[in-house]
Amino acid sequence: MRDHVQMKKPQIMSRRELLGGAAAVAALAMAPGAMLKGVAGQTAGKPDSKFGGVQIGTITYSYRGLPGTAEDILKYVVQSGISSIELMGEPVEQFAGVPALARGGRRGEMSEEQRKAVEKSREEQLQWRLSVSMEKYQALRKLYNDAGVEIHIVKFGNIGDAGMTDGEIDYYFKVAKALGARGITRELSEDAAKRLGPIADKHEIMIGFHNHTQMTPQTYEGPILSYGKYLGINFDIGHYVAGTNRSPIPIIEKYHDRILSLHLKDRKVNNGANMPFGQGDTPVALVLQLLKREKWTFPADIELEYPVPQDSDPVAETAKCVQFCKQALA
Repeated sequence: MRDHVQMKKPQIMSRRELLGGAAAVAALAMAPGAMLKGVAGQTAGKPDSKFGGVQIGTITYSYRGLPGTAEDILKYVVQSGISSIELMGEPVEQFAGVPALARGGRRGEMSEEQRKAVEKSREEQLQWRLSVSMEKYQALRKLYNDAGVEIHIVKFGNIGDAGMTDGEIDYYFKVAKALGARGITRELSEDAAKRLGPIADKHEIMIGFHNHTQMTPQTYEGPILSYGKYLGINFDIGHYVAGTNRSPIPIIEKYHDRILSLHLKDRKVNNGANMPFGQGDTPVALVLQLLKREKWTFPADIELEYPVPQDSDPVAETAKCVQFCKQALA
């Protein structure tokens, strides 16, 4: 580890540093016609969003508000010119035929009949997970791969939570393997890390802990990564900048060997808003250039979280983000 990337004395970012290399490509966010030209030509065949050795992907959440089956999501990803995705567990399991969960009211407001129906459906889901074949998941992998898209991560946000059986945890790891994913993402939790560490090591599938604005420069100086060598970080650089007013680059340099993936978004400091790429305070371009320079191979996944303009849609806006990344890595 190089001394200059140690986080013992983290520095507050100046606005110039925050905007850094992003300023050079910021104009792209204002030129949708030019940005979509390259993507449109690309989507005629299989997409390829690896630029300068850096794999640009996206996550299912980028297409929120649109129909959300696994087949729908694949269509959006290809139309966006993207060849890699972090796929949410819900459409994955629906594709495989998971029993639907009974609807109930808020906790404490359900009738006894509703509560029993929810409990019954949860038990049905559990038994289904413990017995289902991996063939449907392998078929989903083939569907995506045949279209030119790799499923590099699957998100099971509650994996390892209290109350989840060991058999169900094993099922989630088997699903990840069947999809060809190198990791599973969930929210930050030291309790989950303690439980998942040995299981992740057994399966040799990474767990990437996702941060919102609660992460600080010291978060991973604690024991959370010590519970297993396959525990890692799903580092959201936009949330980190918004929550700390600091550059994400020292974190990436320090923990690059434990990063499963990045989430790319451009937020303003002081818990500021999500902005189109190049218009916020997150040094998206500088981060991408760092990955290219260091030849680090973890994916950088677009998370479209800024408001979609009325004359656009999530697919078109995600395509703009792809083109921003491509220009930053040119």
